[in-house]
Amino acid sequence: MLHKPKIVVIGGGTGLPVVLRGLRDQNVDVTAVVTVADDGGSSGILRNYINVVPPGDIRNVLVALSELPDLELDIFQYRFKSSDQFFAGHAIGNLIISALSEMKGGIFTAVQELSEMMKINGHIYPVANEPLTLNAEFTDGTKLSGESEISAAHKQIKRVWVTSSKDNDGHPVRPVPEVITAIKNADQIVLGPGSLFTSILPNLMISEVGQAVCESKAEVIYICNIMTQKGETDNFTDADHVRVLNHHLGKNFINTVLVNIQPVPENYLDFQEWNEISQPVKHDFQGLRAQNCRVISSNFLRLKDNGAFHDRDKVVAELMNRLHQVHE
Repeated sequence: MLHKPKIVVIGGGTGLPVVLRGLRDQNVDVTAVVTVADDGGSSGILRNYINVVPPGDIRNVLVALSELPDLELDIFQYRFKSSDQFFAGHAIGNLIISALSEMKGGIFTAVQELSEMMKINGHIYPVANEPLTLNAEFTDGTKLSGESEISAAHKQIKRVWVTSSKDNDGHPVRPVPEVITAIKNADQIVLGPGSLFTSILPNLMISEVGQAVCESKAEVIYICNIMTQKGETDNFTDADHVRVLNHHLGKNFINTVLVNIQPVPENYLDFQEWNEISQPVKHDFQGLRAQNCRVISSNFLRLKDNGAFHDRDKVVAELMNRLHQVHE
């Protein structure tokens, strides 16, 4: 049997499932490494009440890689209306993941069991088996803890790091061993698309994970965001995104960047509906090349529901293209 190329996708938030759904239908072995530092919405409430790893990002990834019929996935994704006071705002999938985490004594085993039940095509690894806290230092010297607090502060972030939510005695955060093995065996490592400071970096800031990515012989591809994010990446160029990643890991580890060059029509966007975004990411190709990046600029834009997103098929086609070029 031919070796299936191994692709590891690292991130969280809403961008990760988009890429995974496209990769699911390719002849590749996909591993999703998912952040466990989310503390907003339904995930945050469950995390506070029953001290489980926040399930929201994991739920969306399970659905993206599942081969179950749509009806079953719709039930898993169903979110109770706010008028249902007891369950208000909770997605059924979040409750199932939380229950299984309690039953199995941890999120990792729970997700592996659910992966079998949901006919997952690939592997889903929470980056750690415990809830993590994201911490940030801002350029004005102040510090904050908690992903939603950091985003809401609307200050320029200087650096982020993660700590264990369970104990604050300075123990280094340990990743799930399978995450490190997957990274070491990868043919391609994909970062993003997703929030730079709150979806991608929380994974890489676990020192063993960052080190494994830096030491990997695989091509590391960063899918640059189309829009800047309020309170996180205001006025960032594509080169600024890469600079932040490289700076956090102490070396130029990003090999290739996918950059959208299709203009976003200004009058199309609904900034109230998509209240996280501020403006299209500006281009600085010289700045990217100065960081030893291969730049692939193309039309990766998909306009949908008055928002600007990545076109899944175009992004996945480019990832497949890189895979074949590297391994020819």
